[in-house]
Amino acid sequence: MAAFIQKVLEIVQRYWPLFWAGTKVTLLISLTGTVIGLAIGLLVGSVRAVKVEPRDGLGARVVKRLVHALTSIYIEVFRGTPMIVQSVFLYYLLKPVFNWKPTVAGIFIVSVNTGAYMAEIIRAGIQSVDQGQTEAARSIGMTPMQTMFLVVLPQAIKNSFPAIGNEFVVNIKDSSVLSAISVTDLYFQSIGVAGSIFLFTQTMTVTASVYLVLTFTTTRILGLIEKRMGRPRSSFPASQTVPGNPTF
Repeated sequence: MAAFIQKVLEIVQRYWPLFWAGTKVTLLISLTGTVIGLAIGLLVGSVRAVKVEPRDGLGARVVKRLVHALTSIYIEVFRGTPMIVQSVFLYYLLKPVFNWKPTVAGIFIVSVNTGAYMAEIIRAGIQSVDQGQTEAARSIGMTPMQTMFLVVLPQAIKNSFPAIGNEFVVNIKDSSVLSAISVTDLYFQSIGVAGSIFLFTQTMTVTASVYLVLTFTTTRILGLIEKRMGRPRSSFPASQTVPGNPTF
């Protein structure tokens, strides 16, 4: 055990610049992808929360059903396929068009993947807002757009914050699959180090420790933010968190 720990410390001392470089790429992709994914989720989730009402005209009903169908396809495809498959498919499919670098492609892939999950999280958050809030806003003359963006969405985001935060934690770990398209993240750098010194177990011990520090720190920060927002901390993963009812 002492020899194992010594090897681990030697790897950290010798190769820490590579681990640090990979960590910065991992944080860049996971944070940027989560923010853009949240924006996509807000748009798609808001659209999916709009119901087809009896008073809608024929054109409005057709447009709503078409948009619902398209957003459903988007969500089912990106939630129903592995991110590693999505990354390889989209990277090589769109490379002739955008001629993009792996890091840019990685941000795009994480963003659209996260957006599919965020859409359902936001939709659930919107549905958790009491219908009386919408009726009260409409009764004072607010338009449907004003009601959604000024009344419903702020409460929906607050209700959904635990799941939104957990998506960031998930992205920190899941970004490792982007090594399939040569993104130089933490996992990619670790594979390079392990392959050069043939000490895979010791190297992956360092890698796992870095991921643990990142996720542990992130969950503690998110916990503090949730506490400041007046919500109890949630330990559920993003795919299982169901926003609760707001307290008034």
